[in-house]
Amino acid sequence: MRHTRSFMPALRALALAGLAAVSTAAAASEVNLYTTREPGLIQPILDEFKKDTGVTVNTVFVKDGLLERVRAEGDKSPADLLMVVDIGNLIDLVQGGITQPLKSDTLNSVIPANLRDPAGQWYALSLRDRVAYVAKELDINTLTYEDFADPKYKGKVCIRSGQHPYNTGLIAAMIAHNGEEATENWLRGVKANLGRKAAGGDRDVARDILGGICDLGIANAYYVGRMKNAEPGTDNHKWGEAIKVVRPTFANDKSKGTHVNVSGAAVAKHAPNKAQAVQLLEYLVSDKAQNMYANANYEYPVRAGVKLDPVVASFGPLVVDPLPLAEIAKHRQQASKLVDKVGFDQ
Repeated sequence: MRHTRSFMPALRALALAGLAAVSTAAAASEVNLYTTREPGLIQPILDEFKKDTGVTVNTVFVKDGLLERVRAEGDKSPADLLMVVDIGNLIDLVQGGITQPLKSDTLNSVIPANLRDPAGQWYALSLRDRVAYVAKELDINTLTYEDFADPKYKGKVCIRSGQHPYNTGLIAAMIAHNGEEATENWLRGVKANLGRKAAGGDRDVARDILGGICDLGIANAYYVGRMKNAEPGTDNHKWGEAIKVVRPTFANDKSKGTHVNVSGAAVAKHAPNKAQAVQLLEYLVSDKAQNMYANANYEYPVRAGVKLDPVVASFGPLVVDPLPLAEIAKHRQQASKLVDKVGFDQ
């Protein structure tokens, strides 16, 4: 606790010193976006927003510690809109007390209820479906998430660390569907089936399928768009061409929905330009912006009816697990504890 008290004044001083680099957005033609997303991924959309509205977006890339920074800035923070990846990070912003609710008919009409906060504190902007990468020569075209624990796949499964947010999100969804005891047994089964240690990134799953280390694995679909659209002859392209995508479902779920995580945003609690923040947030779910998400980042659009990149379209229709993300997120800590309990990453 003494360490925390000594650290916070320094953090606050650092944050306040950084305010000079950001416009206070006193003019109605500016809005300040704090984001953990790589600026290059969203800058084209922000450029179009300025062209269409005349509002300039001042982007502050915060790789780590966004919550702590905004807290340290306090009511003098220039942050208008906060953009992050992973439902857990969105929930943390709300629980950290740095967001505010809003009511928007536009957002509520475009974004399904299970992909936004019931109180209007956060909204999903794009989807990242957690799918199966399968060696393309295998006759496997349907899977459940539970199948990854089937002994017939012993030594054939690859996956990144169980403590990565992509996987704790999936494990939390498994808890929500099947309960903690069944999920623990499932995790033990998946660990027993691993062809190598749970580590690396999602693209490494495709790499190791090509290398014969495993036959299938769990990873995000949008990486396949990046790999298959990479320059022919590159490693990424070779990895992408070695696999096919199968969208798993939960065995007991009649909707046959696939688990998704999200990128999303929330309006900052002390936003000096709330109107412009809401304007930008609504723009991000427009047809134009959602098309750019789909065709530049290969993420699945949250808006229905958007034309997909051909590679993503080849995966077939995405049926989203209807469980509210907020309900799934409640089980994140349980999921993390189970990963350690079963020694999944060891």
